[in-house]
Amino acid sequence: MNCASARNEAFDLPELPKSIVIAGGGYIAVEFANIFHGLGVETTLIYRGKEILSRFDQDMRRGLHAAMEQKGIRILCEDVLQSITRNTDGRLTAETLKHGTLVVDQVMLALGRVPNTKGLGLEAAGVAVNERGAIIIDAFSRTSTPGIYALGDVTDRVQLTPVAIHEAMCFIETEYKGNLTSPDHDLIATAVFSQPEIGTVGLSEEAAAKKFEDLEIYRAEFRPMKATLSGRSEKTIMKLIVNVADCKVVGAHILGHEAGEMAQLLGITLKAGCTKDDFDRTMAVHPTASEELVTMYSPTYRVKNGQKVG
Repeated sequence: MNCASARNEAFDLPELPKSIVIAGGGYIAVEFANIFHGLGVETTLIYRGKEILSRFDQDMRRGLHAAMEQKGIRILCEDVLQSITRNTDGRLTAETLKHGTLVVDQVMLALGRVPNTKGLGLEAAGVAVNERGAIIIDAFSRTSTPGIYALGDVTDRVQLTPVAIHEAMCFIETEYKGNLTSPDHDLIATAVFSQPEIGTVGLSEEAAAKKFEDLEIYRAEFRPMKATLSGRSEKTIMKLIVNVADCKVVGAHILGHEAGEMAQLLGITLKAGCTKDDFDRTMAVHPTASEELVTMYSPTYRVKNGQKVG
C-alpha cells in the first residue's frame, strides 16, 4: 500500500493478513494499527519519531502508547523501514534500521500526505505554491492569480475534512454573499479513533507552556466504572490546561471511551472562552466519566515559565 491510498486499499484486501507492519505515527497509522489488531492481526507499528502522535499532549500519546502495547501491539519508535522484499512464499521481509528483520503478510505506509498539485498547470496559470507544493493563499483563500481560489488539503493548512467544509462555507460567504469571512483555524477539536480514543481541543501542555507564563494543570486518571465492573484494566485520562492570568481553559484532552464525542462539546466550551470557574460551577452528571471534567477542583501541578512546579 502507499500512503496516499492506504485507507481505501486497507478495505480492499483480498484476505485478512495474519501479520502487518504499519509505518507512521499519526492519526491514520495509529487508527489502523488498532483496527487490524482488533481483527486478530499480529500488528507492528514503526515510526521514525520518539513518540507516536507527536503533536498531541504528552499524557494522551503516552497513555495511548501504553494501552496499545498492553493489548499486544508492538510499537517501534525512532526506527524506519530500510527495504521490503517479497519472499517465494508470498510473504514480505521488511528490513528496519534498528530492530532487525520483520517477516509479515502486509506492509502499510501511512507516512503523511503532501498536496497533490502536480500536473494541474498551476505554473502556467501563475498560481504560486510553496516548497511542499501547497497552494499559497491569503486569509480569504485567494491565490496569487485573481479568480482562482484554493480550499482544503491542497493548501496544507489543517488536513481535516470539517476544516475543508468550513473553508468552503467561508468562501461562499465571501465571494457569493459579499460578506468577507475568513476561516477560523483556532481551537479545532479533533479525535483519534483508536482504542481507547483520544479527544482533544486547544493547546497541549507543551504548547501552552511556550505561550503562557503560568499554567495550572488539572489531571485525572481512573478506571471507568464499566471497566471496573468487567475486570478490564483500561484507564481514562482527562486533562485541563488553564492560563492562570485569566483563568481560561486553553486546552482540554481526553483519553478514553467516547473521547471524540466529548471533544466536540468541549470545542464549543473553549470556543466560548469559558474559564475554570465556569467548569467548577457546572453540576456533574453522575455516574459518567465526563463528570471528572467538572469535579477537578484543585490543580495537580503548575507550570511556570516552562518548568513544572508543585
